[in-house]
Amino acid sequence: MTGVFLAGLVAGFGVAIPVGAIAVLVMGLAARTSFRVGAAAALGVATADGLYAAVAALGGAALVTVLTPVAGSLRVVAAVILLALATHTAVRALRSVRSGSVAGPGSDTTSGSGGPDAGSRPFAGRWGLETPPRAFTGVLALTLLNPATVVYFAALVLGRQDSAAPALPAAGAFVLGAFVASASWQLLVAGGGTMVGRVLAGRRGRLGTALVSSAIIAALAVVMLVAA
Repeated sequence: MTGVFLAGLVAGFGVAIPVGAIAVLVMGLAARTSFRVGAAAALGVATADGLYAAVAALGGAALVTVLTPVAGSLRVVAAVILLALATHTAVRALRSVRSGSVAGPGSDTTSGSGGPDAGSRPFAGRWGLETPPRAFTGVLALTLLNPATVVYFAALVLGRQDSAAPALPAAGAFVLGAFVASASWQLLVAGGGTMVGRVLAGRRGRLGTALVSSAIIAALAVVMLVAA
């Protein structure tokens, strides 16, 4: 069982470490809002990876046959959503700066209804991802649109023929390893985003992180469209 868990751990790091649009999204959310929001988004990614690892461990080779015909379509949907999200983030950041609603490092965050977290949520919007529940569910749904993840896990599961453990315990160990690896890496990404947000705490710094994050996400989405 330890070997299966370690295999899941390695597989989880393998799918989580390459920097893509989702990692940039997690880092950008943490930089613009708070670590709580970034951590929720990170756990959304890890949950999606864990679900895909479970499906792969239990479904096996049939998954590749089912997902291959629709992989391109799902990739297009994910790219369109990412483009919309990048545009939404950039536009709202620019509007916040123009309206003067972005809290600077010396802003009073303890008066009125702002509370101690008001200064850390300069781009919070009613329909955005800038609360932990919305960050978790939104990033979870977006990550689930990547069928390559489950194909990746399925290929690794099919390549392991040396485990003598029962099917369900072995699958559980593999899924747990994948989830732990993905969660630890994505939380590290969120922590890095929070550090960036603290360093660039002023109005222009936060605007810059929003625009850079939006540009990178949009570029990666275009790459996804081209690949589809």
